[in-house]
Amino acid sequence: MVAFAGSQRGLSARQSYIGISNYLRGLYVAPRLRLQCQFCVRRQSHSAKRLGAEDISSYPFLENYKKINFMTLVSFPTAISDFSTLLEAQESGKHVTLYGYLGKRTDIGKKMSFVRLADPRLSQTVQAISFSKTDAFDKLKSIEPHSPVVLRGILQTKVTSAKESKQAPAVDKEGNINSLEIALEDIQLLNDFPNDIIMKPETVFPAGKRFLQIRNDREIRHALAFRARAGKVLREALEQCEPPFMEVETPLLFKSTPEGAREFLVPTRRPGFAYALPQSPQQYKQILMSGGIPRYYQFAHCFRDEDLRADRQPEFTQLDLEMSFASGEDVMNVIERIVRQLWSALMPEPLNDAPFPRMTYYEAMSKYGSDKPDPRIGMEIYRVDYMIPVDLVRRITNLSDPIVEVIKLKGNGDPAKTKAFTSSILDAFVPSELINNPEGRPETFVIDSAQPLFGLQDFGFEAVDRLESELGLDNGDLLVVQARRKAPLSGGSTPLGDLRRVLHKAATETGFKRAPTGFNFLWVTHFPLFSPSSDTEPGQGGTAGIASTHHPFTAPLGPEDVDLLLTDPTKVVADHYDLVVNGVELGGGSRRIHSAEVQKFILRDILKVPENRLGDFSHLLEALRAGCPPHAGIALGFDRLIAIMLGKESVRDVIAFPKSGKGEDVMVKTPSKMTEKALETYHLQLRQED
Repeated sequence: MVAFAGSQRGLSARQSYIGISNYLRGLYVAPRLRLQCQFCVRRQSHSAKRLGAEDISSYPFLENYKKINFMTLVSFPTAISDFSTLLEAQESGKHVTLYGYLGKRTDIGKKMSFVRLADPRLSQTVQAISFSKTDAFDKLKSIEPHSPVVLRGILQTKVTSAKESKQAPAVDKEGNINSLEIALEDIQLLNDFPNDIIMKPETVFPAGKRFLQIRNDREIRHALAFRARAGKVLREALEQCEPPFMEVETPLLFKSTPEGAREFLVPTRRPGFAYALPQSPQQYKQILMSGGIPRYYQFAHCFRDEDLRADRQPEFTQLDLEMSFASGEDVMNVIERIVRQLWSALMPEPLNDAPFPRMTYYEAMSKYGSDKPDPRIGMEIYRVDYMIPVDLVRRITNLSDPIVEVIKLKGNGDPAKTKAFTSSILDAFVPSELINNPEGRPETFVIDSAQPLFGLQDFGFEAVDRLESELGLDNGDLLVVQARRKAPLSGGSTPLGDLRRVLHKAATETGFKRAPTGFNFLWVTHFPLFSPSSDTEPGQGGTAGIASTHHPFTAPLGPEDVDLLLTDPTKVVADHYDLVVNGVELGGGSRRIHSAEVQKFILRDILKVPENRLGDFSHLLEALRAGCPPHAGIALGFDRLIAIMLGKESVRDVIAFPKSGKGEDVMVKTPSKMTEKALETYHLQLRQED
């Protein structure tokens, strides 16, 4: 908060404000009597009658509120809220007025008190010193720490010894200004901080007191400030492209359409009618392409009613892009450019200029068991079912013709330590569903040079020789063997891929391995256009037994994939691309179907969407029919991006007011129970659960 002064207009406004304040305080008695109109008299008498009082002094809190708002703020018209200006000016002897939060007071006997004042951003503090036998001294002693105040004093160079001046920087890493202090002349309380709230640097407030945690936790405030700067950099980068992107806001009150995720519905007063909050602006941005907007972007608020994890929230923000007359290559080039600009602007080390590596979905799933792999951790998957003895296969799985794969966790040369690590993490870190996998329980082997065949007797001579050649076995290495059904790869991961990720996380958290560093960006491409539908996922509501892997608006990759639509849709490859960094899917995009006839064919004839639901897409089909140009786009998870840049485990750490693991905001207590009146207004009726 900064009040500006100096211009004649500002001075006149302030004089008018003081006049109004004086009027309210009863200083101008005669004008007040003249200005009382019949309405004012009626209002005053009605209020007094209703509250049972004729004098505001009967309500101390109102008297105090009036004093703060119409006396204190007027008395301190020009204030500094950015303490860095104090350092820039260095004008010892200057009278200054400061806003901020009061720190804990330190008394030196009965004659002197020291206190630090934090600026409104809680980023810097300056020391104020007060002496006895002054009004300011008595006022200071009556104010609780953490209260917002406005103070006035004289700026002076802080007196320190020669040793202290050498050791203490002008501003330390905590933001304390050590070279200046304020000789306190006056201080006014702006609002009490209650003494029943205990706030110490180490205090962790529950989620229901999120506002206090924000105020007390420098890291949260830093994350929110970093997020704001990142948004600014990305906006500037997109608007500086040639041709530039245009920011367009799309509606939040949308309609229910079967895109692939569950929606939140918003009932209306029209019986049986409801809005749906958008899963993404996907359809609106495609319609913008038909409307002649060549390059669109938006920091879009999106809503999905899905199971929550550390990187998911029921409402989230994504950086949404779409480009007309463009291919997926164009989109990926733009993303690489703006990501590099973001890293150059905000991160300690910029990204190199090399294009981001690319990997097909099949390669990622085969090599790492995940469609969002982190190649930094190694542990590549190697297929061994064709080389290992039948007895070992039967011990691993009951499947008649399985695929058997192995991964290697690099050890530290000591088999005993590897065995201790393995036994300790199986129960503590590995989920039971991975251990009790119906397709086969994972088997572990530790390379031990003191044992025959390095402890791999069950593999046989030939297999050990091949593994030695392919994997480079060393003393203390851990091998994990896992079986899976022989079927086309689908979904986001395999059991061994999940185990690979869990094992590496356990190894780094327990100190068995060092955590990888740096940022590894890569594109995963060539996803299947369709995947087997699941009863646990809403899909597109079709009856074909398949669903769009991402959404039903993604185009086939090539001419041969268009042909496969008629013969074997499950083999169609999508022109889809995911941006992955350090094993996290940062975003996904695709070239879209811009032909209304093809889009309708996909929905009706491939996915078998019922006719009544097909009509839900009529607005999009009409837009595509109106000469919509070819277009492509992407959406980046903005919350995830900020969490990755700051090294946070959860997106909740970079969101001001996140939801809990149950999708609740325990601070404001949402979702809240609907009242009978609300149910009646929106023509709703609760169904009794069985």
